[in-house]
Amino acid sequence: MTSFPSPYDTWFPDAEFDGTYGHTLSTLREIAPVPAPPGFAERWRRWREEARTTDAAPTVLSCSVVDGRQVSIIEHAGVDGIRLRAWLVEPLEGPARVGVVHGHGYGGRDAIDLSRVPADAAAIFPVARGLATLNAGVGAPDQPLEHVLTGIDDPERYMLGLCARDLWLAADALTALAEPLPLYYIGESFGGGIGALALPWDDRFIGATLIVPSFGQYDERLAVRCLGSGEAVRAHIAVHPEAREVLRWFDASTALGVARVPVRVEAALWDQSVPPQGQFGVANAARMLELFVLPAGHADYPGLDEVTAEAVRGSRAHLARTLRAAS
Repeated sequence: MTSFPSPYDTWFPDAEFDGTYGHTLSTLREIAPVPAPPGFAERWRRWREEARTTDAAPTVLSCSVVDGRQVSIIEHAGVDGIRLRAWLVEPLEGPARVGVVHGHGYGGRDAIDLSRVPADAAAIFPVARGLATLNAGVGAPDQPLEHVLTGIDDPERYMLGLCARDLWLAADALTALAEPLPLYYIGESFGGGIGALALPWDDRFIGATLIVPSFGQYDERLAVRCLGSGEAVRAHIAVHPEAREVLRWFDASTALGVARVPVRVEAALWDQSVPPQGQFGVANAARMLELFVLPAGHADYPGLDEVTAEAVRGSRAHLARTLRAAS
């Protein structure tokens, strides 16, 4: 039986393969982001300008009070005009000082999580097209392994690009229903990678926290097995190698290198779903990086609650510092 490095040999004794992929923090910090293909910035700026011409046209569908905040379910336009639902959160008293766009993982979202959202923030919790619960089957398949392959033959309609561009419309909906505010992005896994793709092209964002971000450093991701959506992509590329060229437009490590705002990346040393070398490829691209190293990602392990609490405190502090610096 293969022996994993400590403490993973006791934490995950039944794992099928080594979630460190033989890396250490030192080797992970040496992983270079993927250079941009010719025309990368120009294409993404064009998409940003095209998104500006789409009216988010948000409408409020329902309202309630949750944990001392006003929480609404809203609907807004996506970049191709489909209607997407999201949660909108606003303070009950006093004006908001910052707007938070809060992404989610590939499992979608069935509730809001306010742990990283300050009490004086307005926030939108968008749900990616096709994904549960609010947008299941809307504009995309609801299964991650199908979702991640949709449109992979064409950069203009590849699903990851559409989801990243939808985030700009979600931000439009937030600022239309709350007020124009400096924006901070938070996203985990799928949401971390999608956020890294969207962040550099929207100057309303003053910073971000990306948690175990996906879709980074495809040269590394495609070289190894994983348990997440990357495995479907790897299998597809093995049969359709021409699709590798499409992925060059959607590498989170490439995109984040363009961003000029403070970014906190919470990256894991062990992760069988999103290989750490991809996560650190994203982190290593950040021009203004705050790195928080997680023992593991996409897994339960001893001390997880304490690590998560520390990560949340650090993320909230990063948002506060970023807001002060931008004021």
